[in-house]
Amino acid sequence: MVLTSDDINNALEGLNGWQIVDSYLSKEFTFKGFIQAMGFMSQVAIHAQVMQHHPEWSNVYNKVKINLTTHDEGGITELDTRFAEKAEHVYKAMIT
Repeated sequence: MVLTSDDINNALEGLNGWQIVDSYLSKEFTFKGFIQAMGFMSQVAIHAQVMQHHPEWSNVYNKVKINLTTHDEGGITELDTRFAEKAEHVYKAMIT
């Protein structure tokens, strides 16, 4: 089920730096270098496979941009916010 604007705004309060860009739940992560960025993508890819929810993402050197939406539902769902939380958890563990 697609989240309402209020639901999305509530979710954004708990997601550090995530925002709505072109109808996607979106964030760009910055790392020390390419290897750390690729390590992040590898770890997040495991969560994506387990969740059966695969992001639209890109990597350029030390940056990884993730865009989330649930295509089958036609918008942002709880699955997207849960995925964003998983990505945040992986990121925080890597940079601390």
